[in-house]
Amino acid sequence: MQLFDWVILIFTLLFIVIYGAWKTKGSKNVEDFILGNNETPWHVVGLSVMATQASAITFLSTPGQAYHDGMGFVQFYFGLPIAMVVICVTFIPLYHKYKVYTAYEYLEKRFDLKTRSLAAILFLFQRGLGTGLTIYAPAIILSAILGWNLTYMNIVIGVLVIIYTFSGGTKAVNVTQKQQMFVIMSGMFITFFLILHYLPNDMTFTSALHIAGANDKMNIVNFSFDPEEKYTFWSGITGGFFLALAYFGTDQSQVGRYLSGRSVRESQMGLIMNGLLKVPMQFFILLTGVMVFVFFQFNPVPLNFNPNNKAMIEKSAYKGEYNALENKLDDLSEDKKVINLLYIDQLNQDYDNPILRKELVALSNKEKDLRDRAKDIILKADSNSETNDKDYVFFHFILNYLPKGLIGLLLAVIISAAMSSTASGLNALASTTAIDIYKRNLKEEKSERHYLYATKFFTLLWGIIAILFACIGTLFENLIQLVNIIGSIFYGTVLGIFLVGFYIKQVQSKAIFYSAVVSQITIFIIYYYAIYIYPSGEEKLGYLWLNFIGAMLTIVISLLLQWTIFRKQKAILA
Repeated sequence: MQLFDWVILIFTLLFIVIYGAWKTKGSKNVEDFILGNNETPWHVVGLSVMATQASAITFLSTPGQAYHDGMGFVQFYFGLPIAMVVICVTFIPLYHKYKVYTAYEYLEKRFDLKTRSLAAILFLFQRGLGTGLTIYAPAIILSAILGWNLTYMNIVIGVLVIIYTFSGGTKAVNVTQKQQMFVIMSGMFITFFLILHYLPNDMTFTSALHIAGANDKMNIVNFSFDPEEKYTFWSGITGGFFLALAYFGTDQSQVGRYLSGRSVRESQMGLIMNGLLKVPMQFFILLTGVMVFVFFQFNPVPLNFNPNNKAMIEKSAYKGEYNALENKLDDLSEDKKVINLLYIDQLNQDYDNPILRKELVALSNKEKDLRDRAKDIILKADSNSETNDKDYVFFHFILNYLPKGLIGLLLAVIISAAMSSTASGLNALASTTAIDIYKRNLKEEKSERHYLYATKFFTLLWGIIAILFACIGTLFENLIQLVNIIGSIFYGTVLGIFLVGFYIKQVQSKAIFYSAVVSQITIFIIYYYAIYIYPSGEEKLGYLWLNFIGAMLTIVISLLLQWTIFRKQKAILA
């Protein structure tokens, strides 16, 4: 980090915080604070929806995911455009018709208070965890770079977000997310083209894709029906569809973004914009990770990308054993560079040499073996160490290979993304707590100003809770997967409640409430016995299926319960 990097980083972050607080100060009432007085144009709705989902975890973990596992993760988003259409046709018109502040307010109008409260509590639990993770992800990076205490970094990032979210509510979130998306996409595009520039001079983009393909990084679509496969076309188009439908249709952090739209049409156009751009954006971020992989075929690569592990090994009794593996990896890196250059030369002559392809795969397997042995040594030195380094791949490239100024910009990208998602999360948590829990259960009448102050208080409270969650966070496979796993555990049940409310008029409050409780407990059991107890890569069920199973369980059980209730009522009347 040079002085110029620090200037860019600090200026970018302070500008976003100060601009957001200044531009939106002085909310007059709850409607202004939560809905932004319904003044948000469609393109800002679209950018805000994209920025809310595009957290620091996206830009931190996704390139590392692609580096290790290739482009297959993009299948996770295949169901998203379909979900956007369904939400535009059904969800948005109903939310606007009932003039709700939160998505869960609709459930009381359709069912009863306890169903509304159950959905709101499930949301508060999972979004509280998720918001903590959006703070934790960039804090890991900065603490590793600066050597600062991780807890202090969590507090600094959390406080920055609290300042403008507390001040301006939904308006502040929407206004700042325009700047954040500009910073984010500018930084990613510059980095992508720099990576291509850093590749050997006689290497074309097509050649780079060939090298990635030879190492199985370009397997974009997998049509396997194996439920143990995490990412397939079928899990993306079904589980991914239900996850997107639940996230964008029932999660207040997203619903709040388009409820602030000027009209039904503007809200719909914002979501359609997201549906059209989201998959290409994720494809591009994954492709950036694949290009980082290609870059490291010609440049030195560490045994483990997590710098904390290297520092810990240097002080342990296993330093010599680890250094011996590093020397082997250095030799292997030279062999990789030679073979890859030969392969490029053959490609330039329009010949895809199968022998060289096999050699590339063999060298990649040898490198993987060295990495696995290094992980074993790290665990011997400290059994509590996190050997998974996917979240550090892009970070390593940024620090070691980007020119000065761009390091500060990319760190600003990561923190801006964290702030955008965290702000949306806090705003949604505060809105749901104030409207669905506090206001609804308060016996006496209070003024609009009272509820405005209450919402601001809950913004501050949830900000503190999110910081506490961040302080106790741990890496789990990789951060982007952890966020989606948490969502998948809860989203299916909540989505099932909404789908029944929208489409199955025969089901009443008692049946839907108990079906949701049974469904959620069942999902906990399935997750534990089919996913949690197995090591990574050996799970018996891809976590995306939890969304589909949870929604279907809620729907089917509610129909069965309603039928049973109807039969009993009929028998009593007879």
